[in-house]
Amino acid sequence: MGTTNNKTRPFGGGHTPCTRTHQIGALLLVAATFFLFRIFHRPCAHFSSADLSRPSRNGLPSSDGGDLSWPLRGYGPHLDLKIYVYDENEIEGLKALMYGRDGKISDVKCMKGQWGTQVKIHKLLLISRFRTRKKEEADLFFVPTYIKCVRMLGGLDDNEISDTYVKVLSQMPYFRRSGGRDHIFVFPSGIGAYIFKSWEIYINRSIFLTPEGDRTDKKGTSAFNTWKDIIIPGNVDDSMTTDGARVVQPLPLSKRKYLANYLGRAQGKAGRLKLIELAKQFPDKVECPNLQFSGPNKLGRTEYFEHLRNAKFCVAPRGESSWTLRFYESFFVECVPVIMSDQIELPFQNVVDYAQISIKWPSTRIGPELLEYLESIPDKDVEAMISRGRRVRCLWAYASESSPCSAMQGIMWELQRKVRQFHQSAETFWLHNGSYVNRNLVEFPRWKPPMPLP
Repeated sequence: MGTTNNKTRPFGGGHTPCTRTHQIGALLLVAATFFLFRIFHRPCAHFSSADLSRPSRNGLPSSDGGDLSWPLRGYGPHLDLKIYVYDENEIEGLKALMYGRDGKISDVKCMKGQWGTQVKIHKLLLISRFRTRKKEEADLFFVPTYIKCVRMLGGLDDNEISDTYVKVLSQMPYFRRSGGRDHIFVFPSGIGAYIFKSWEIYINRSIFLTPEGDRTDKKGTSAFNTWKDIIIPGNVDDSMTTDGARVVQPLPLSKRKYLANYLGRAQGKAGRLKLIELAKQFPDKVECPNLQFSGPNKLGRTEYFEHLRNAKFCVAPRGESSWTLRFYESFFVECVPVIMSDQIELPFQNVVDYAQISIKWPSTRIGPELLEYLESIPDKDVEAMISRGRRVRCLWAYASESSPCSAMQGIMWELQRKVRQFHQSAETFWLHNGSYVNRNLVEFPRWKPPMPLP
């Protein structure tokens, strides 16, 4: 038997012995290779390795030069959708839903007030880079109507509205293909989708853009569905949302006369009546006139905002429904909104943390306790809330896509989440080659309107 020793034997002739030095060198080479690989094969900054472990955030510039957090977790890295906008001349009856039976109601009239979102969203989609003129490539379909304005100005009565909607829908093959799931309607204020009396039969699967999150006070069920519909901001007057040219500028906190205010009509609503009584008890702390449409208590638009800016806190109670325009208006005069609407729904919750920019107070506790609480908040905390609100208020402004932050951008992100790759309805069927057919096995391109609706 040979004696053992610590020297390594060669495996064959001519091979250099593998010494401890060689082993250490090999380990160092492996380590160096690993670190070089990590350095030169790192993902790009936009999709860094951190994205895999925690939600990443894109910075979306706000209107005042700040930075609005736009989370990838909530939306995604980029917008990619195509929207077809029905032309007013393409479907019989659509013009009546926009301008009335005689065509005498102008879009300019309908642009103002709480009805204005119906017109603004339509006009902005017409010039949007996401608009397509090809139905076959569209992800979503927008149905333009100014029906709230038309109804209020006497252009159509309730029965005419319902009959005209049904007539319009029966001429839309793509509406029938999806059961309306990829069609968008705007219901801006007042009674929401209930302005179309038969909405529950015909468009209950469609996407509603509306500030109305709840109407259970007057109806057995709400027209708003969290899973398919989108809450949008109210229509704040353009004179207050234009950067650098607002007709009324905010006042420093030290120059504001009141602790809180509510500027609106009582309308017999319990919360509003309580606020008016509170103002009578504490006139030096609360401004709360019962405004009217006409007469001495009617305020002009500029005068209204001059009053609104004169308090640290702007109280926003519910009215006919749970939403309130004063919530959005308060950000442009830089007072902290105090929400007193228990059922309210707020837009873009994937982006905005409302607890950082507003207060929600129980509507059942309107009284001196509320004033004591508001008085206890230090000015530095009020200033901090106003500052955070200043960064996100661009999302309440209906501006063009050239603006880096707007209500339309928020709506587009929300719409992208509604896009479907697959379409179906009770009257839609499909074959082995992917083609859609109706109950009579007629292929989709040959469907002829008008089509029967449920």
